[in-house]
Amino acid sequence: MDKGSFAEQSAYNDLSVRRERALLVGVLPGGCRLSGDPLAELGELARSAGAQVVARAIQKRRSFDPATCIGKGKLEEIGAQAEACGADVIIFDNELSPSQIREIERITRRKVIDRSELILDIFASRARTAEARLQVELAQLEYTAPRLRGMWPHLERIAGAGGGSSAGVVGGIGTRGPGERQIEIDRRLVAKRVALLRRRIAAIDRRKVRAVRARRQHFTVSLVGYTNAGKSTLMTALTGAGAKVEDRLFMTLDTLTRRWELGHGRHVLLSDTVGFIRDLPPHLVASFRATLEEAIHADLLLHVVDAANPRAEEQIAAVNGVLDDLGVGDKPTLLLLNKIDVVADEALLTVLRQRYPQALPISARTGRGLEQLRAAVEAQMQRDQQRLRLSLPAHNGRALRFLERFGDILDRQFADGRAVLDVRIPLRALEHLRSLSSDVQLLEG
Repeated sequence: MDKGSFAEQSAYNDLSVRRERALLVGVLPGGCRLSGDPLAELGELARSAGAQVVARAIQKRRSFDPATCIGKGKLEEIGAQAEACGADVIIFDNELSPSQIREIERITRRKVIDRSELILDIFASRARTAEARLQVELAQLEYTAPRLRGMWPHLERIAGAGGGSSAGVVGGIGTRGPGERQIEIDRRLVAKRVALLRRRIAAIDRRKVRAVRARRQHFTVSLVGYTNAGKSTLMTALTGAGAKVEDRLFMTLDTLTRRWELGHGRHVLLSDTVGFIRDLPPHLVASFRATLEEAIHADLLLHVVDAANPRAEEQIAAVNGVLDDLGVGDKPTLLLLNKIDVVADEALLTVLRQRYPQALPISARTGRGLEQLRAAVEAQMQRDQQRLRLSLPAHNGRALRFLERFGDILDRQFADGRAVLDVRIPLRALEHLRSLSSDVQLLEG
């Protein structure tokens, strides 16, 4: 590979936008009505990646230009704008094809990345555990694989092509023959790595499923919501977990599960999960399925919403869309309107409360509304229980302690070495009870 090609590949391979000056570009459908700042979220993403946003450009189009997405005239204007403000990178709030990226870079003479690539870069910078790194790498490779042809100039060269052609020189003596294209070699290497990562993540997934199922006797609650909605702050407020809290997008990539004491001797297991976002790359959702296993198998979801965000309703719809994709859209859910202590426009909060009358207004930072949240979760637990009459050996202390811990004993009687209990208990806990005592009888009435 010549030095020029290597330099081009290295420059493109550096997807990080840290300390770079970024120009943001949004291409909107022609009939779209502008409300607020349509590039506000992209700006937050860019800042989370470490970039400094120096300029923005928006264009409305009836259809995307197949060559440049935005049109050559507007693109030349953006190139001049990037030159004037000293932008190092141009970030599009749309998904671009490799050929579009190549053409935009040629005209603007700036590095260009799209929204999906930016999100993948942020996830890569946030990944700390081996599990998260594997999942991010898989998502990046699956995003990159179809784009290999458009990304690297050297991939069109021939490795081992025979004869005296100029292409044959690449392979050199001892490599002449039919040969194969370098792009085919790279695609095969990527395919092998993807297969390996999928096997490793599948093993993680199986372990995660076993861990989740091992806790089935507990009532499990999972926090879900748009990124930066305050899930980690709420997790810390409810459990004292000490989850890392920072006003940046995607601070949580790994699931954290802690015991949440509700009072009256009741508790649940509460899990914090990765945040969602509009147009989340589908490869990320697929790769992080193991991390989202807690939400998939939870008895109750707490959908945390940033009520102070003017786009709160759009964010609710985006989260609901991801939950539908995961197959848990119909799971019991409590909507929590968080950050009510910093709502600048009370009219927005009023509209949200009218639109979602069952939602609970809370502030994870100040603790406001958290007692009502505990009561709501406890009420949901009780709806999950059934009243039963059980008979079991009176000497089985483990089984009796289990019933006291995971159910409500309304009445108990002892006769002929057996305990007859009137209990309210979840049916899944009854399954675990039978593993503690093989002689459990379900009585009529």
